[in-house]
Amino acid sequence: MKIGVIQLQSVLDPEINLSKINGFILEAKKQGALAVFLPEVFYSMSDGTKPTPFLVEPGNTHYEAIRALAKNSGLYVLGGSAATLLNGKILNRSYNFDPQGNEIAFYDKMNLFSCDLSKHPSQTTVDERKVYSHGNKPQMIEVEGFKIGLTICFDLRFPELFRSYSYQGANVLSVSSAFTVPTGKAHWHTLLRARAIENQSYVIASAQWGQHNDKLSTFGHSLVIDPWGEILVDAGEGEKIVYAELKLEVIKAIRERLDVIRNPKENYM
Repeated sequence: MKIGVIQLQSVLDPEINLSKINGFILEAKKQGALAVFLPEVFYSMSDGTKPTPFLVEPGNTHYEAIRALAKNSGLYVLGGSAATLLNGKILNRSYNFDPQGNEIAFYDKMNLFSCDLSKHPSQTTVDERKVYSHGNKPQMIEVEGFKIGLTICFDLRFPELFRSYSYQGANVLSVSSAFTVPTGKAHWHTLLRARAIENQSYVIASAQWGQHNDKLSTFGHSLVIDPWGEILVDAGEGEKIVYAELKLEVIKAIRERLDVIRNPKENYM
């Protein structure tokens, strides 16, 4: 399956973001991609101290605008998240649509980012717990024979979530992200390669990039990594779409080399 991975410099205004996304999706369709993956908070990027005013709710205009990305293009639109209001709580929700615009499933970010780098030159301080509520359930989807475990950004630091997906049969792990620059430089490539190697799965990491507002800048470097841990594509810096081919036979061949998929509840003591 050929996929496109979209790297964005999202801003607060969703119309600006949607215009760029639609352009990339049109290119992906011309390139023969079946699916595109979007980054975290692609729809509207706030400054992290308060939620965006453009909150998605089931069936509202913002929800329909996201749904239209798939329905109008005839592609799967996967992985990307948007701030969502539900029962008085704001969730960081990953939306996933099939080519007809039907919602496949959603995933609410379980592990919220808290980072105090006030003594670092970047002076980055973020606490998502002041904005979002935790999700409480992992979510896998199946697309064209691939079983995809959904995660968002800070989830990357919790390998037990990825291990659980593998044990349930996942062979692709989606990590939509808005990694900060200092943590991205330090850990992004290493953590993503580790998750691929540990679980012998493709990792698709669609990322935000650049200076989004006065408070937030992100690292970029959207990646696709194969189940052996080899980086197939690295988007580097800038807004762009990059492509990769996912192959079931590659997963099978690599998993035949090493038997590493174990029940995460096994007792090793």
